[in-house]
Amino acid sequence: MVEHIDSFYAATARKADPVVHLSGQVEADVCVIGGGFAGLSTALDLAERGRSVVLLEANLIGWGASGRNGGFVGAGYAQGVSALEQRFGLTTARELYELSRQGVQKVSNNIDRFDMEGVERRKGIVAVLRYDGGDEMERAASQMSEKYDHEVSAVSQSNLRARLKTDSYFQGLEDHNALHIHPLNYCIGLARAASRVGARIFEESPAMALERSGSAHLVRSASGLVKAEHVILCHSAYGRGLFKPLDRAVLPVATYAIASAPQASALDAAIATEAAVADTRRAGDYYRRLKDGRLLWGGRITTQKSEPRQLAELLKGDIVSIYPQLAAMKVDYAWAGLMGYATHKMPIIAELAPGIWTATAFGGHGLNTTTIAGTLIASAIAEGDDRVKLFSPFKANWGGGA
Repeated sequence: MVEHIDSFYAATARKADPVVHLSGQVEADVCVIGGGFAGLSTALDLAERGRSVVLLEANLIGWGASGRNGGFVGAGYAQGVSALEQRFGLTTARELYELSRQGVQKVSNNIDRFDMEGVERRKGIVAVLRYDGGDEMERAASQMSEKYDHEVSAVSQSNLRARLKTDSYFQGLEDHNALHIHPLNYCIGLARAASRVGARIFEESPAMALERSGSAHLVRSASGLVKAEHVILCHSAYGRGLFKPLDRAVLPVATYAIASAPQASALDAAIATEAAVADTRRAGDYYRRLKDGRLLWGGRITTQKSEPRQLAELLKGDIVSIYPQLAAMKVDYAWAGLMGYATHKMPIIAELAPGIWTATAFGGHGLNTTTIAGTLIASAIAEGDDRVKLFSPFKANWGGGA
């Protein structure tokens, strides 16, 4: 039987619905491949719009990146909004950014609407500079307010260091409406919600082949077959072999995380905030306090898929370099996961061929953008909504090979 990797999230996951395997031939309007945030969000939105949906997951719900990440839910994409504005102009950049904000709100709404257990929602994410940026964060806050109607707060050095007791950081930018959550329990909640409105979810049922049959598509698994008008590929960096142009476009990038033993009093002397924290480097540190007194810390990226030896010691060294007062910290869990990136650092949300769609390559910003991707694709299929075309410039470009 497949199990989730040994992580803090798996150890504290709520009980999921019983595993059901695909057996024999089934038919549906839509076959979704991948049981992470993107696949579950899309399946839920389609089922709520009255479409019949089958979802195939090769392992377990939330087994991949969706059940292993930092749990940050904030607006934006891996590509910065300024770069989007320079390329497409302010109007398009605003539309894209607003969709990402709607994704954050929808995650919060889903938690309430479906009464999800164990999600442990908290508010606030602070982006921090590891250099003296002067008035950089004040200017950024003004830009977000004036251009994007998004109120965020610049955090001065004195304020920041009163909360984060280190001299490694200089200024910050805080989004008080951003969230951080238990992502695996959110996945489990999404799966339960989708099932309740009619989506059929099959786990331990990997999609092995995709082929055309007249006006329909056939998705073959080891023990069954799904016939559907539409197929939506949501397997990100963990799926290969179904649609080669997509395989060549999604770059698997590994990142790492640890969770400490409970140590609330020690954390009080170092991280005196419930907000999540992330520095602004491409391969930056990201971390947050958990409700049971632990510290969850993630960081480092590599294109090597294998987990490095001494992972816990590696990340603990990163922590102690910033917070030497945590040198005695013990690590209870250490794990790795793969993120899907595209060369343009934007998600690929599109119809790749007649009836074949994808929502993938979220570049470490998946909680908000997978949610809105599900809405866009579901409304395109069920209602003819053309907002998905906002993502048409971000194609499945060749990623450069191994």
